[in-house]
Amino acid sequence: MLETKFVANGKSYRLPAKPIVVICIDGCADEYLDVAIVHERMPNTARLIRNGHRFKSRGALPSFTNVNNSCIATGCPPSATGISGNYFLDPETGEEVMMNSASYLRCETIFAAAANVGRKVAIVTAKEKLRDILSHGMNGIAFSSEKARDAKMETHGISNVEEFVGEPTPEIYSGDASVYVLKAGAALIEQGKSDFAYLTLTDFMQHKYAPEDNEALDFYADLDTQIGRLLDCNAIIGITADHGMNAKNDSDGRPNVVYLESLLVEQFGPSNKVICPITDPYVVHHGALGSLVMVHVADKDQIETIAQWIMSLDGIAEVHNREMAALKLELPADRIGDLVVMSTRDAAIGRTPSDHDLSLLTGGLRSHGGRYEEMVPMLISHPLSDSYFRRSQGDPRNFDVFDFVCNGVQL
Repeated sequence: MLETKFVANGKSYRLPAKPIVVICIDGCADEYLDVAIVHERMPNTARLIRNGHRFKSRGALPSFTNVNNSCIATGCPPSATGISGNYFLDPETGEEVMMNSASYLRCETIFAAAANVGRKVAIVTAKEKLRDILSHGMNGIAFSSEKARDAKMETHGISNVEEFVGEPTPEIYSGDASVYVLKAGAALIEQGKSDFAYLTLTDFMQHKYAPEDNEALDFYADLDTQIGRLLDCNAIIGITADHGMNAKNDSDGRPNVVYLESLLVEQFGPSNKVICPITDPYVVHHGALGSLVMVHVADKDQIETIAQWIMSLDGIAEVHNREMAALKLELPADRIGDLVVMSTRDAAIGRTPSDHDLSLLTGGLRSHGGRYEEMVPMLISHPLSDSYFRRSQGDPRNFDVFDFVCNGVQL
């Protein structure tokens, strides 16, 4: 007999008899769903909303992939997960490194806890970089569409993925990489290989296309087809995003970038360092330009002076010192800079012009990471109980999605 609940990070989760599926549509600002539904390109998603509930939720800051996926996987803010970006300055080594290893995670995952009580847990990611963090301590299936052909039973809990899905491994810089995740997830549920799944996509299409672009509409229609397959499995489905997406261009359509390290060197000398936490192995998406950076100040006596100077710059919306960033933004204080800086809606922040290859960007820059990409949709396939409906009208977080799906639905 299956267990009917489990506990992760001090929170209890109910386990209904139906399959549980949570989808993270990377980079999905609300307007992508709005436009696609209005154009009748997402009939299955529209049906899900009619039968369930749609509302806005607040993601974690920085509004980056690793940060928010780790929060969703644990039900906790970054202050608990320890994941402060895709990339950071490791205080223990002084080196700039990718934060894509489970060794950086400071709490257990919902997936490991569900697997420990007998659920058939499956995680399918688009990007390989997430697989290690999300599958930490979990006994189950975990693979990426990026490396689908490399999945092996002993390391991934599944083999012959291409044959199982019925398609070859897709190109990561494509919409197909995300659609493949949902195709794999639907097949896992349909064939009974999983009854508790997390499917997380890539934001290549949102970085490249605006909601009204035909390419975006076609992409969301393809996602909708697979969402329909999951609905046909009688699954309880939760859909959210890790962050939104905004254009970061000037009036001529060119990237609107504040090269903060260059400006700091010019004003205060060559000793202060800017870290761009959006940096990951997939810079074709964004050129490592996002809406939030960390500043490591050499002379600690200058922190407040530098903070006030940065706040005076065009394109800057918020500057917080380490203490206030840890408090207000729920960040791990030992894994952030002396200052945390966020841009305005239409600007991005970089280091120096030589650190960012803008030739990789076509059609301008669309990116994320700050306050203006913090709000994301949440869709639940079933009606909510009264108490969870009230919560949905307050300040729900995207990392509450498993709580809403497991504990909040009326069956």
